[in-house]
Amino acid sequence: MRFTLILGRLFTFLFLLIGFKSFAVDWQAQWIWSNKGGSVPNSWVAFRKDVTIDNLDQQAKAYISADTKYWLWINGEMVVFEGGFTGGPSPVRPSPRIDNYVIASNKYYDTIDISQYLKQGKNTIAALTWYWGDNGTKGTHISAMTGGFIFQAEVGEQVIVSDKSWKAIDHKAYKNDFVKTDPIRLAAWRVKYDARDDMGDWTAKAWYLPNYDDSTWKTPRTKRFPPRAPFFKLFPSEIPPFTNYGLANCTNFPEHKFPFVADGSKIECKLDFNKNFTPYFDIEAKGGEQIHITSNFKRNKIETFYTAKPGRQQFESYSWLNGRIIQFTIPKGVKVHGLKYRWTGVGKTPGHFEADDAWYTRIWQMAENTLYICARDNFMDTPDRERGLWIGDVADQASYLFYSMDKPGRDLLKKAITVTLAFSDSETGIFAGLGPGRFRELPAQSLQFIEQGIWHYYYNTGDKDTLAFAYPYVHKYLTLWDLKDNGLATFRAGAWKWTDWGPQDTIDYDAIQNALYYSALVSARKMAKALGDDTHIGFYDRRINSIKKAYQIYYWQDGFFSSNPAKFKDDRANAIAILFGLAEPRQYQSIVDNVLNPNHYASPHFEWMVYNAMAMAGRYQDALARMKTRYSAQVNNKELSTLAEYLGEKKGTENHAWNAPSTVLSQYIAGIAPTSVAWQTYHIKPNMAHMQRVQQKVPSVKGDIDFVISRDTSSIKIDLTSPTATTATLGIPKAYFKLNSVAFNGKTVWHKGSAQGKLAGIEFVGEDEKYLNFSVAAGTWSVSAK
Repeated sequence: MRFTLILGRLFTFLFLLIGFKSFAVDWQAQWIWSNKGGSVPNSWVAFRKDVTIDNLDQQAKAYISADTKYWLWINGEMVVFEGGFTGGPSPVRPSPRIDNYVIASNKYYDTIDISQYLKQGKNTIAALTWYWGDNGTKGTHISAMTGGFIFQAEVGEQVIVSDKSWKAIDHKAYKNDFVKTDPIRLAAWRVKYDARDDMGDWTAKAWYLPNYDDSTWKTPRTKRFPPRAPFFKLFPSEIPPFTNYGLANCTNFPEHKFPFVADGSKIECKLDFNKNFTPYFDIEAKGGEQIHITSNFKRNKIETFYTAKPGRQQFESYSWLNGRIIQFTIPKGVKVHGLKYRWTGVGKTPGHFEADDAWYTRIWQMAENTLYICARDNFMDTPDRERGLWIGDVADQASYLFYSMDKPGRDLLKKAITVTLAFSDSETGIFAGLGPGRFRELPAQSLQFIEQGIWHYYYNTGDKDTLAFAYPYVHKYLTLWDLKDNGLATFRAGAWKWTDWGPQDTIDYDAIQNALYYSALVSARKMAKALGDDTHIGFYDRRINSIKKAYQIYYWQDGFFSSNPAKFKDDRANAIAILFGLAEPRQYQSIVDNVLNPNHYASPHFEWMVYNAMAMAGRYQDALARMKTRYSAQVNNKELSTLAEYLGEKKGTENHAWNAPSTVLSQYIAGIAPTSVAWQTYHIKPNMAHMQRVQQKVPSVKGDIDFVISRDTSSIKIDLTSPTATTATLGIPKAYFKLNSVAFNGKTVWHKGSAQGKLAGIEFVGEDEKYLNFSVAAGTWSVSAK
């Protein structure tokens, strides 16, 4: 145990040290803020600096951080919209961790290429900063409890730094007289803006433009050089600045509908689908009118209250919120010239699934929409009510992340892993199910996170550095369980034994936790092998073998698994028994027939795993039928574009992260999955069920995989684009008719049972019960099977 603790601390130190030095900035800048003596929560401060650039021939990069958010302009052009990431990369000093007691954190900084915004001669740098001064109650943020902004740019040999040469002013239009009311879940604030106190914002005379008269602005207060308190060390952010999709019109308010005069009633401005957005308007008013903005979601806590000035004016509220309808309440008589919104998010979602059965196309897209809006500063349970980093939800998201999101999405999962583990308890080895600001152990989520979060991340990316960082934490956590005399694992309740939101009297806690613990052991063993560390292999082997044997002896009930057959016939426990390899293939069909088909207890948190288990059992049509039964109320509702917190009558939030029904469509229906680390090899084993056409794009770490398969009564056609440095095993389905020939790019390579001729990049590698299998090199291929 002591060796593991020392090793874990060593890995942590090396990870942080290497990560820091690899991207190290020689900080000459100082943290600056308003020249007032203290920092008031929910305060906005503007900064300006004029600088002369002598040489633009070399690279120009800026390194920027803030507590808490910043918006950056150079020469009047927006460079960063909502910079700065909440939370922090690591605690300042070791634990112990105590729930509801936030420990100090180091900070992130952004790296921004600013070369395209600079010009020879005089340049104006301006930033609006927003200090939250609040952590919320869901662990989403760790405040330094004082506002701060730091800027350092290296333009060739010239270094531009934040210091006393800058100008600063409290932005008086932003009011901070809000009082948060219970439940206080969010660290962010509502916005209250009085345009009568503005500084020309959104006009040709704005304070962030060149030639603005800042003679009345004050010298900022400096708050030390890094890495000293209260901001401590600065580490590069794992993810890039948010993707800014620009201002757009609502679907029901295109440009030609403006201007109009408001009648005082609520205006519902509809988005094309549920998004994270900042609202914008362009109005003409007498002055003093009160405008209110919110979304259609009743649990939304972010609102905007705006007081108009006389004349034409524009405004964008920078505290993002979520919804599919923006609700503007504009007083009667105000002339409205525009209602818009700005959509922002982490990276993009190039992944795509499409089938000739439109219902499954739609649920896949709804799942992707849900994933994307639950990804921002961190993966979160919902952008509506909490914005919490629940690691069980993250594990669910990871199942379909790699079929949907590009590199920033993968990096956000890395951030969830490194932050969760860095903020673990250094003495006990516990890592929190909700973090980084909260410390609350949920064993079921922690175990799920090991297999479906950490190992899944490594297997899909090949990021061995992050795996090396994570492994000591994983091993230490798994030592907190003992084995009972019967060979099963002891039950661990943690701070909360919560496992799923399905009917609580149907949850087979013992069977589920043993299966989750088993899966974590198996994954930890694979981690150790990947790292070349055999130190704990004996520990894993003994426990894996013990639990696998005991699970069959004590839980198999002649047709299903249960710790108490008179009480439990749990679809969750039986699904993961298949999914994690505790069930034998000979048991699959009875499990599906006895439990997974008839019993619908799982919430979305486990529901997607039920589909995957049914697919592993070869029951594709049953999996699709169950999905349609359980999700039909949402998918058939054309107003919805995301998936809700609950299935059935209990609705909860309209957009909840743990919905992953799309995983089975990509992994088992399209049939695309990696077969080695980082997608160096992968297979395509389609199982089309009742579908005639399936299309899938996978934005893998190696590049996009584009796949289309269609069939009729006598032929199958496949188009495949496979990225460089990959090899695919393509399975031609045998289920639909007797195959006589297969051609790649017009050349027959297989005919009536044997390979024919040679084609560079294609090799027949045999057949099994379901497929003719071909090894396919990178490239673009058109396949015809008849």
